[in-house]
Amino acid sequence: MNIDTVPWTDIVAETKDYVVYRDGFPVTKGHMLFVPKEETWQKLSKCYSAAYAWGWNWVEKGYCDAYNIGQNVGEEAGQTVMYPHVHLIPRRKGDMKDPRGGVRHVIPNKGNYKIKTERKTDEHECPTC
Repeated sequence: MNIDTVPWTDIVAETKDYVVYRDGFPVTKGHMLFVPKEETWQKLSKCYSAAYAWGWNWVEKGYCDAYNIGQNVGEEAGQTVMYPHVHLIPRRKGDMKDPRGGVRHVIPNKGNYKIKTERKTDEHECPTC
C-alpha cells in the first residue's frame, strides 16, 4: 500500500510531508489521522509532531480539554489499514467515566493502574529493559 491507495478520502489539510484526514470511524468528534506521504520514519515523525501541535492548539482554543495521540502497528495491535498513520483523538470532560490510564485502555480492564489487579511478575520483561 502507498499514500495513493489509502482508504481515507476526507482531506482536512495537506503538506509536502503528510496528509490529514478525518477518521472514517471517529472515536470522538474531531478524530483525525496524520498520514505520511512516504513510509519513512522521518515523515512519520513529522506526523507525530503535527498531531501534537494540533492537539495543543485545540486545547488552547477550547475545542477540547485534552487529547490522545497514538498509532496501531501490526494486526495484533489493532492495525487494519496497513499503512502508517497517527491518530489524534480529542478528549472532553465526561467522555469517559474514568479516563485515568489513557492509552492503557487498549487492553480491557488494564487501563486503570490505580485499581489493583493480579499481574504476573514477568509482564514487564522486554528485550531492552
